[in-house]
Formats: sequence, C-alpha cells, structure tokens
Amino acid sequence: MTTRIQDLPAQERPRERFAEKGASALSSAELVAILLGSGTQERSVLALAAALLADFGSLERLADATLQELLAVKGIKMAKAIRLMTAFALGKRIQSTPNNRFLIDSPEKAFTEMAQEIQGEKIEVLYVLLRDARKFLVHKEAIGRGILDKVIMHPREVFHSAIRHRAHSLIIGHNHPSGDPNPSNSDLEMTQIFRSAGRLIGIPVVDHVIVGRDGYFSFWQKGLLDPRETGY
Repeated sequence: MTTRIQDLPAQERPRERFAEKGASALSSAELVAILLGSGTQERSVLALAAALLADFGSLERLADATLQELLAVKGIKMAKAIRLMTAFALGKRIQSTPNNRFLIDSPEKAFTEMAQEIQGEKIEVLYVLLRDARKFLVHKEAIGRGILDKVIMHPREVFHSAIRHRAHSLIIGHNHPSGDPNPSNSDLEMTQIFRSAGRLIGIPVVDHVIVGRDGYFSFWQKGLLDPRETGY
C-alpha cells in the first residue's frame, strides 16, 4: 500500500509540523516529502524523500536534476518529478529576480522618494514611507491632501496603513507649496502627535520630512526628534 503523508503518525507528519513550527523546523527530507505527497508500497514518503537526497548527494544537486534523472529514481513518477522541478524552478526564479526594493536609511533617500511624488504639488499632501526591519521600503502612499493641520490631526489613517503592511517603522512627510521647507508651528505640533501615536502603537516615526521647491527639512537631521528613540 502506498504511504501518504496523512497515513503517517501525527507526530511525524511534516505538513502539520510545518503549519505549527514553520519551514525552519523541518529537515530538507521533510520539506521534500511535503512536495512528494506520498511514498510507495516499499517506502514511506519520508523514506522516499531521504532516498532522493541520498541518491543526488545534496539538496543543491537534487534541485539541478533533469526530468530523466528524477524518473530514474525508483518510486518517482512523472507527477512527482514535475512537482519537484516546479518547486525548485520557482525558487531559482525568485533568486534571479532583481531586488528593486529601495533602502531608506537617510533623510536624503526619504526626500528623494517623496519628492518625485509630491514636490511641486499646489496643495499640501501628507505622504508616508513604510519600512521593514531592515529599513527597506515596503509601501508608500499619499494619505491626505489639503491644509496640513486638518489633514494630519487624525494619524489613525497613517498607522492603519502601517499596521496593514506590517511596517517596522515609518517616515512621514509633506510638501510646502510655497517652496520653503522650513516647518511651521503646526508642523512642529503635528510631528509630536505622530511621535506619541507611534510610541503608543509600537511603530516608531523615524522622521518628518518637509519637501520644498529646492530641498527639504528633516526633523531628525535638525535634532527635533530624540535620537535615543528613533533614527535612520
């Protein structure tokens, strides 16, 4: 009788262990077994996966195996061979895809990312850059348009977006249609509102960047945000 994954004892089922503990908790043989789905009358699915790795010598060599090489292994038929080759092909494709994510680790880079979107706008636009734990940009969007103190009196929209995209930190920004990037009293007040909200939620506000006609003003760069709390 062919041994399928669901026929194994509960503690040995790799799919269940994957769901409970994640891929890092499983051996290469267990991951391959999930792809295979079932074994043969002579070998359990785990034994077949282990045999595959032993026959090819390593996971890397298995990933490079041709269809004919896989079909030459006892117990591997066309469906299993294609399933394995598809999984490995997707992994290789991901590795070969250029990383287009933008690293935001300075006020200059934050300004560059925002300026192309809001510089030159005739009304004030509140913009947000969301970063992951490695400071790569994961999402950016315009949150509101209009008079700034009316736009950002409600930071909930910013942090709703940050939570939805699982951001580790964020940078807020807006433009000054006048072209002068120096902050107003309203800008200073709103920055503190955002800082307090970020501190409460656990998603720190790294900086507030004001985009002007020919440059920018960074609250972090000017020392208006406590570097002990946040920073690039």
